[in-house]
Amino acid sequence: MSSPSLFARRVPFQAFLIIAGGIIAISMGAIFIRLAQQQAMPSLFIAAARLSLATLILTPFALRRGQDELRRIQRGDLLLAALSGVFLAAHFATWVLSLEYTSVLISVVLVNTHPLWVALLEVLLLRARLGSAVIAGLLIALAGGLAVALSSAQTAADTGGDLALGSALAIAGAITVAAYFIIGRKLRRGLSLLTYIWLVYGGGAVTLLLVVLLTRTPIVGYPPVGYLWLLGMALIPQLIGHTTFNYVLRFLPATYVSVATQLEPAASAFIAFLLFGELPSGLQVLGSVIILAGVILASFESLRQAQAS
Repeated sequence: MSSPSLFARRVPFQAFLIIAGGIIAISMGAIFIRLAQQQAMPSLFIAAARLSLATLILTPFALRRGQDELRRIQRGDLLLAALSGVFLAAHFATWVLSLEYTSVLISVVLVNTHPLWVALLEVLLLRARLGSAVIAGLLIALAGGLAVALSSAQTAADTGGDLALGSALAIAGAITVAAYFIIGRKLRRGLSLLTYIWLVYGGGAVTLLLVVLLTRTPIVGYPPVGYLWLLGMALIPQLIGHTTFNYVLRFLPATYVSVATQLEPAASAFIAFLLFGELPSGLQVLGSVIILAGVILASFESLRQAQAS
């Protein structure tokens, strides 16, 4: 018996417009980070500011609309939200720092391999089984990663940079956000979107602010335009972009939303070329395309498994 159509129910046209806007919004994340870094702002402060400003903006709405829900929330859910926030903080700390060492394209491509890491973590933590397409997607992504590594090694030799460190940090960002997604999948079932993101963003913000305090990272004394980039980063990619994808899950299958986010690297790289003159090598572009193909293949396997269950 064939599985039902993904779009058996009518999908509003506005949902596709919203997801297109969401792709543009999240694609600006790396751009705002790079602009803030150009103002000599430390990466740790940038990461902390992103979540802190987003939490502050959400606070009056969350407290006004979610008072009853917040009163009823169980201690276990609060602990899960705190843990999820810690992983989200680690994600932003490592990913933002990666942009100090590598290009926007490579950083965003590698951090967007998180669907593969979600699958692997589910095997390790939840005893899930890897489907053949997930394994194939992983091998394809590894092949693309090898191409990127070879090209990055040559670029680093020519420029004296440390692109291997940037790539490793971006992968660490992918692994930590995968853990955040796995925890959030359980937590989100019992919470509204607004309450969920406020708790998790708040947990991540507190984590990063503590690290900023312990490391004595300066937060003042930078050009005013730098703080403007931080505000834009919190509003556009964080609140508008990520919240948009959570919203369209009401109308579109999760896997299609996940695949749509894979357009982010191309959009970010194009904007980076226009603003910063970043032009990846041909091998880096080829490797990035191969990585994204592997991620998309693995994502569709998750969809097939969901339909079969």
